[in-house]
Amino acid sequence: MIMTRFLLVLLFVTATVFSQQKIETKKVPSTISKHGITIQDDYAWLENTSDKEVADWVTLQNNVSEEKLSELVKNYNFSFKIKDYDYLSTNGLPNKKGKYFYNTYRIDKNKPSVLYYRESLNDLGKPLVDPFDVYKDANVVLSGYFPSKNSRYLAFKISPNGSDRQEIKFKDFANKKYLDDVLTDIKFSNVAWNDDKGVFYKKNSNKEFFAKDSTYQLYYHKIGDIQSKDQLVFDTSNSKSNFNFFTKQNKLYIIEISEDETTKNYYYSTIENEQFQFKNFIKDDKSNLELLNIINDKFYFSDEKYSWGNISYFDINNRTENIVLIPQVYSHLLVGATFLENYIICKYNNMGKYYISIYDYSGKFIRKFEAPHNMDFQIRFYDEKTNELFVTFYSYTISSLNYKLNITTGANDIYFNDFIQPKPTLFPFNYFETKIITYKSRDNKDIPIVINHKKGIELNGNNPTLLRAYGGFGGVSSPNYDTGLLHFMEKGGVYAFAQVRGGGEKGKNWHKEGKGLKKINSINDFVDAAEFLIREKYTNPNKLAINGGSHGGLVVGAAMTQRPDLFKVVISEMGRLDMATLDKYTSGIHHFDEYGNPNNKEEFQSLISYSPYHTIKEDVNYPTCLIITSENDDRVPPFQSYKFAARLQNRTAQKNPIYLKVNKTAGHSGNISSYEKRVKQQSEFYSFIWEYLNN
Repeated sequence: MIMTRFLLVLLFVTATVFSQQKIETKKVPSTISKHGITIQDDYAWLENTSDKEVADWVTLQNNVSEEKLSELVKNYNFSFKIKDYDYLSTNGLPNKKGKYFYNTYRIDKNKPSVLYYRESLNDLGKPLVDPFDVYKDANVVLSGYFPSKNSRYLAFKISPNGSDRQEIKFKDFANKKYLDDVLTDIKFSNVAWNDDKGVFYKKNSNKEFFAKDSTYQLYYHKIGDIQSKDQLVFDTSNSKSNFNFFTKQNKLYIIEISEDETTKNYYYSTIENEQFQFKNFIKDDKSNLELLNIINDKFYFSDEKYSWGNISYFDINNRTENIVLIPQVYSHLLVGATFLENYIICKYNNMGKYYISIYDYSGKFIRKFEAPHNMDFQIRFYDEKTNELFVTFYSYTISSLNYKLNITTGANDIYFNDFIQPKPTLFPFNYFETKIITYKSRDNKDIPIVINHKKGIELNGNNPTLLRAYGGFGGVSSPNYDTGLLHFMEKGGVYAFAQVRGGGEKGKNWHKEGKGLKKINSINDFVDAAEFLIREKYTNPNKLAINGGSHGGLVVGAAMTQRPDLFKVVISEMGRLDMATLDKYTSGIHHFDEYGNPNNKEEFQSLISYSPYHTIKEDVNYPTCLIITSENDDRVPPFQSYKFAARLQNRTAQKNPIYLKVNKTAGHSGNISSYEKRVKQQSEFYSFIWEYLNN
């Protein structure tokens, strides 16, 4: 049977496995033509994921990769250390939503996390939603939960097999029973309640799994009804625009984003009588303002006049002027704002140093709290009776420090109770060194870079080093506590994260300088980061690994094809690697502002000039690669990685191994449905890096 299947594979895929684990894949001549530009694409046949030939090819690739990764995991103790350090890590405080506090816990390491709730912090948590109980499937993921206004019901989103396509189900708090209500065809939608009566949700009309996102419609579902009875509230079928929505103080708000992402319209409607008549209170806005909150018809926002972030407001019923409430603090980035009944809590970042500034609604400064050890943080909840904030601080090397901050007195201290206990810190606070410095880009910009390593190690240019970046969509990077990374650094590795242009770490202009026709700046900045680390004797090209996921996968893929001589190992995860087909599949049509519009000649030329798949050269031996994707990734389709791997492998100049790992029954976030799968994923990642950086 095994031999028969292998022969069948050979009928479709000419494959020879060399000592370097190289796989040769057939070429089927195909071309893409736009604006008089013709591009050869010999691996377009791999886009047909439903075809048996493609499925057999993926199986062959996975067999080779799994064999190698299993071998490496056995050689190193990352798996053991990840589990041990996870067990010893402190958990964060629960989130409070409505009446209750919520946490997720893994009861069975091979099953998805279970949602628990508490009536108070001192209560022992009770199970509320067990995804496995609901679906009898270990591969589902609880991707969000939303209590109704009075916490009578809980709406929750389930992602089957990791896909962005989700279902919404409900549970009754009174009897703890699941309702019969089920909402399907959900994609990139939140859930907004109308009191306890019903929910608003965004429905996607796509029928084919990887088809480009098309029609979005907003529906209203009344609890107890079947979905076919739901009321259509807002429809973008004609305009082809996308939108976001939320409810606030008996109003439904909609932010409509034009197809080319350059213009926004803001609407609201009252919802008490379930009759929806919208008022367009901001028309054709091109200023790209950032909505922060709406309270008592006051629209609080941050705008591009203040690159580092301010808080202004206007009255939605009578916009005569914008009033600046909290001005920007130059060079201090406003990361976010939490609006309480009497206070506005501002989160700032100044070159890696985080702090909280508290204001009242007149803009008067009340108090400032510095984050311990320059850690990042999340505000979990506010106790009105005691005027205290409960905050979880975290960093690359510390899982959680739970604090209680008194707004009245300024007192602050670590918080714990019978059920929330701090565990001993894995390592002393001074065991690792974390610093944020800047390096010069090729066009003389100061690029921040975060560098972590064991304190006191000799920086002699021979340290195994992992360099990452994201650099897209104005995102602000945050420390990611990763016990696999902890052990990597414990063994002498250096970790660096470059805050390249395209992100938002230095304000709104930082994003502008790395998007559209300037996207190449993100890639160049990343290459310059590698040169900086080599020049400053942190590492050398034979000791340097690079990694990025999603948009970060684009950055590292393009950096590799631009400067393959700088890197020993490249790991791309769920990477956007084929920019020529940006508008052909899934959500790419909503990202023209970020990358460029392929229907514009200049922008299409820009896209293909850095597209990793299209910039592979025939005569170059590229670094050792591990290309990771997921078969159910309907955000960045897996065949982008298939094609990239095939083209890299299928060249005579390629001597270093190129591995393709395809996560089964998983989506854009990888294997996260069970703890054991996540540990396996992490241990493979770090074992692969350690092997090829040291041998």
